[in-house]
Amino acid sequence: MDADNPNRKNRDTPQWALYQRENFWKINNGEKPLFNTEPGKLEDLAKQKLTEGGWLYASSNAGSSYTHLANRQAFYRHKIIPRQLVDTNVRTSSTTIFGHKVSAPIGFAPIGINKIYHPLGELPVAKVAKELNLPYCLSTAGSTAIEDVAAANGAGPRFYQLYMPHDDELTVSLLTRAFKSGFDVCILTTDTWQLGWRHDDVAEGNYAFYRGIGADLGLTDPVFQKRLAAAGIDPKKDPQRAGAMWIDNVWHGRAHDWSKIPWLIKTWKEISGGKPFCLKGIQSVADAKKAVEVGVDGIVVSNHAGRQVDGAIASLDALENIVAAVGDKTYIMYDSGIRGGSDVCKALALGAKFVWVGRLWVWGLSIMGEAGVRHVMKSLLADFDILMTVGGFQNVEQMMDRDILESYPKGYAMIAEKSRL
Repeated sequence: MDADNPNRKNRDTPQWALYQRENFWKINNGEKPLFNTEPGKLEDLAKQKLTEGGWLYASSNAGSSYTHLANRQAFYRHKIIPRQLVDTNVRTSSTTIFGHKVSAPIGFAPIGINKIYHPLGELPVAKVAKELNLPYCLSTAGSTAIEDVAAANGAGPRFYQLYMPHDDELTVSLLTRAFKSGFDVCILTTDTWQLGWRHDDVAEGNYAFYRGIGADLGLTDPVFQKRLAAAGIDPKKDPQRAGAMWIDNVWHGRAHDWSKIPWLIKTWKEISGGKPFCLKGIQSVADAKKAVEVGVDGIVVSNHAGRQVDGAIASLDALENIVAAVGDKTYIMYDSGIRGGSDVCKALALGAKFVWVGRLWVWGLSIMGEAGVRHVMKSLLADFDILMTVGGFQNVEQMMDRDILESYPKGYAMIAEKSRL
């Protein structure tokens, strides 16, 4: 493509599609593109780079992985109908989420224990998110102090994903630290009071926190430090017990219910001065309606990428149902199974306003750290930008139209199948 395209100066977002040209040109400079970002090949390369524990944790799904399979099958039944001879020369991939104008309707999903993928953990991920002006969401199960992640993210838009303890003082401390560090949206994950049954992790005893790895976010919390002291645990001398005590406060196996949500919303609003509060993990219409009733500012339609309930509804199918019920009443985001620009487009067409991406950047981090994350996400943005121009979309809003898709019945195979992607 023309590197001197005169329309570039009139766009309000970078010409992400130029990343294609940049990679094509590398051979002339005696270089090669960093690695192949086709999802299957990306996954294969990550497997080669990771330790066994890192690979198993990143790739594992609940049970027999049938929810993971369903997530991908749901995308296949929707087909984009491209439009031609549309002036997309001054297209924009930008959108706004909770007051933040961002480069695309794509964010870095919250994923825990990044230090099992790379020694620097969450830091390079947060840095790249800021560079690309995409929202970064930090997990409570993160392996780096909240304050350090914020420093790496600089002026980037950032949200905090909460796994809520049964210790209110600890919850308040986590939320206070997050807001003081510039995380201005709170997203409570509702589907992970305990990890789903993941065969490979269980078979190998693969739980980093119990090995004393990845608990830094908790170990740097003043309230949790008091809890450790009261229990007589020195995290430097006994990192396994300290890590176990932390994660057992986070993935505690003791479900919260709807009666706790008003307190949490009120607490976050008081700490943050009224900033948005969202729920992540919503799959049923009844829960979506209840979320609107209790006053959340948004919901993330997600089945945790198939990692929690095996044999569950595809997240994309849940999105359709939920949008039909409450799409005009709250801000709806999507998560689970995104692998390319066309998937982002399909989720937007089915009613999502924003999409979260997880495994893709995890593979990039695993393969090449900061450079790997940047390569994967710039490739995704280029894919999305090219789709806009060859598919006839001038802006993101034009993708938010059910009529751009031709959809087929839910004819998913009833026999057991597997999907790596």
